[in-house]
Parts: sequence; structure tokens; C-alpha cells
Amino acid sequence: MEYRHTQIGYATIIALAVAIVLTIERMLPTGSAIPMVALLVVLLACLLTFAILTIEIREGLLSWEFGFGIIRKKFPLSEITSATQVSTTLLQGWGIDLTSGGWLYNVSGFQAVEFTLRNGKRFRLGTNEPEELKRAVSSYIAQS
Repeated sequence: MEYRHTQIGYATIIALAVAIVLTIERMLPTGSAIPMVALLVVLLACLLTFAILTIEIREGLLSWEFGFGIIRKKFPLSEITSATQVSTTLLQGWGIDLTSGGWLYNVSGFQAVEFTLRNGKRFRLGTNEPEELKRAVSSYIAQS
């Protein structure tokens, strides 16, 4: 079964856009202060990296990437033993975070699917389609 979904993190985009505008606003009266320029570069990099998360199942692999593929990861579906729909918290945040359920990759919202690997390690993928993602992976697990 193939699956592909791209989630746009509107809250992430808004928060980073506000931070960028505020940084530019503070830069204008003082000129191009090096710390402010550095902050602006970091904020722009975060915006380009963490505004979009694409999850895909294809050719026996579960893969995901942030932004334009700057950060990406993949696992063979044969290594996944379970997929469980879970909720995340505001403290676990968005982006890449280490949680009690393993690494969390998320751009928006508080829904995710937790995957357990054969070696016992776990990770979570945030998505606004948790049921569809879980169903796609569970379908593959059931067939193997």
C-alpha cells in the first residue's frame, strides 16, 4: 500500500514569521547588527525547515522529510512491529523532540502515530491524518 501526505504547520509559520518581523523591526533602527542578522538567518532556516512535513510509504519504506528534504529519515516497514495513534502535548512541541515515546517529528497539532521497531525503539510522526497513516502501516504489518 502506498501513502503520501504533506502537512503544513501553519502555527509554526505564523510564529516564525512574527519572530522574523520583530527581528527586522529591531534591526532597522540600529542598522545591521551582527547578532540580529545571525538571529534572522536562524529564524529563516527554521521556517524553511520546519514548516512542512511529508510522510510517505513506498517501496517497503516509511519515510519522512521536513521542508524541502533538508532533514529526512526512513525505516523499512519490515522493521516496524506496531503503529499506535497517540496524542502529544504542548511541552513536546513541534519540530524534532525527544519524548517518552521516542523521537517526535512534528510540524503542527497534537496528533501522532507511535511506531515500535523490532529492536524495541520507538518514534512518533505527527500528522493531521493519524488514522490513515496508522491504517497504511498496520496494513503492511498484517500482510507480513
